[in-house]
Amino acid sequence: MTKKRANEIIMVLDSLYPEASAELDYTNPYELLIAVILSAQCTDVRVNMVTRDLFKIAPDAESLMAIPIDELENIIKPCGLYRTKAKNLHLTAEQLVVHWKGEVPSSHEALKSLPGVGQKTANVVVSNAFGIPAIAVDTHVFRVSNRLGLAKAKTVEQTETQLQKIIDQSHWTKAHHQLIFHGRRVCKARKPNCSECALNDLCEYYKKSVKE
Repeated sequence: MTKKRANEIIMVLDSLYPEASAELDYTNPYELLIAVILSAQCTDVRVNMVTRDLFKIAPDAESLMAIPIDELENIIKPCGLYRTKAKNLHLTAEQLVVHWKGEVPSSHEALKSLPGVGQKTANVVVSNAFGIPAIAVDTHVFRVSNRLGLAKAKTVEQTETQLQKIIDQSHWTKAHHQLIFHGRRVCKARKPNCSECALNDLCEYYKKSVKE
């Protein structure tokens, strides 16, 4: 795909989702970090329900670390994978207190050193909490970008690298949210609504799999 075609796609996404942003509820970097860790294999809607209660009793890393692990498991159980997530949350909170004075670091590498924080989570936090351009590739971004032709990749790592090359850095963060919105609303995994998609004339998947 050419840079020109990619820019046309971004323009359409801008018109479709001009206010696209994270759908997780948070008020500071700490809350965003915890919410993203909980969001693994879980919907944002369910995470928001859980964090609404969690942040009342654990508004910071120190108070989160103080919650007994079995109590924490019970609180976050609706998010799934609750034993692993509870362990990671406890360890992450401890590291934030011990090494970062309770604050969430803005460094990508520092974030990835925290339990339960991988490339995607670090990208979400640095871009949304600290305004550092990044493209977090989740299942929606991976699917939609490869269908459109913005990427031709077999892994999320390859997809991120290719998107960084084809999309202007100033659009990385917003494009990430817009691709998620489009994946949730139109370009769904099992039954993409290609006939109603405003991007179908620019989409390689539509041209090859539907139009033919």
